Amino acid sequence: MAYILGFFIADGCVTVSKGRENNPYTFNITSVDLDHLEKIKNVLESEHKISKKQIGKKGYQIQVRNQVLCNDLINLGIRPRKTYNLGPIEIPREYFSDFVRGFFDGDGSVYIYNVNKTLQIKVGFVCVSLKFLKNFNIKLCEALRISKKSIHRLQSSNGHMPQYSICFYVDDSKKLEKFMYGNNPNLHLDRKKDVFDRWKLIKRRRYKKGNYPSKIGWRLNEGVAG
Repeated sequence: MAYILGFFIADGCVTVSKGRENNPYTFNITSVDLDHLEKIKNVLESEHKISKKQIGKKGYQIQVRNQVLCNDLINLGIRPRKTYNLGPIEIPREYFSDFVRGFFDGDGSVYIYNVNKTLQIKVGFVCVSLKFLKNFNIKLCEALRISKKSIHRLQSSNGHMPQYSICFYVDDSKKLEKFMYGNNPNLHLDRKKDVFDRWKLIKRRRYKKGNYPSKIGWRLNEGVAG
């Protein structure tokens, strides 16, 4: 459930229906990965139908009208229109790695690329809520025993709200991978874990760190204090 909470923060919402005073809230999770949404449905022990939803490209959603579930989310700080009011979410330490993995599968990215003929790996988390990401950044870096990451403001376009990001490279990515998958979880996105698995097979002999220019793409971003 900690995993689903993290995934929900990235790709879910609580909506309010007018004219339903006794049971106005609906729990909604959207994903482009149908198989993964089926796994989440099974964990929730839900019999609700997964329907198609257009989200820029082909996607799917599960909607559950459950007052108890939605009230639990609201009490945790995940309210309707969370994009505009999401703050820090307190997660017990023993479940935090599962929460991080869920958030990563929803709003995270990982890829392998080449710099100066040397392969690198980059892991990133993106979020609209600066308050949430600041707290998440502190808690995650404390858990990994690394220095707090810089938060960068991504350029917005077409009137969209700005997004904020934190990134992990090479050694820190290795620690993050172990943190998220070290308990051999069944609930994760295969396509993202596969990138970490490929990275483990890459030999980086004769690698020598140099004073390269600022990270690729960061020149386009605006730094955020804290």
